[in-house]
Amino acid sequence: MTYGTTFSALRKAAGPIWQDYTHHSFVERLGDGTLPQAAFLHYLVQDYLFLIHFSRAWSLAVAKAGTLDEMRYCAGVVHALLHEEMQLHVALCGEAGINARQLEQAEERPENLAYTRYVLDAGYSGDFLDLLTALAPCVLGYGEIGNRLSHCGETTPYADWIATYGGAGYQHLCTEVGALLDTAVAQRIGADLAASPRWAALSKRFTTATRLEVGFWDMGLDP
Repeated sequence: MTYGTTFSALRKAAGPIWQDYTHHSFVERLGDGTLPQAAFLHYLVQDYLFLIHFSRAWSLAVAKAGTLDEMRYCAGVVHALLHEEMQLHVALCGEAGINARQLEQAEERPENLAYTRYVLDAGYSGDFLDLLTALAPCVLGYGEIGNRLSHCGETTPYADWIATYGGAGYQHLCTEVGALLDTAVAQRIGADLAASPRWAALSKRFTTATRLEVGFWDMGLDP
């Protein structure tokens, strides 16, 4: 599992908070099947609302992009979010009797509000790199989590969720997002990340978004 050199550098700069995110107790209990269904459904409802705003953020990335290739790719991510990933949530919640209208009308938890508005603010107040580094922990972190859990061999009622993020399609998406990040960084600040005056700020954005991911998992355990 490699999603590019920039992601590796950002993950390293985040320090132990990255481990807190990708090995959170919510994640581990997803993997071994001990997560209560109520917690999983609560998480799915909130994540559905999260993905609405995440789609808006990737749409904003289209406007912030500097090249047609960047625009096309970000537009493709928006399509995948709206027509694929969100539909997984609709299907899983539907099995528990929660329909799409109920999902859309659910109340956002403060942890959800904090995270989504942070990412959107990164896009509105910053440039393409600011937004991309705020978006990256979710996309690439879920890829890392899904990849790890899919190789654990555990029997779990959450196998569909794990298969989605650990599957070839999502892993390919992560590889492409990692390449997009590498190219965007190389074009804007150069190959020597540490020498760029922007690197510290970009790393901080990535780390802050990672902390907000931890908060989102915490919320998931508190239905």
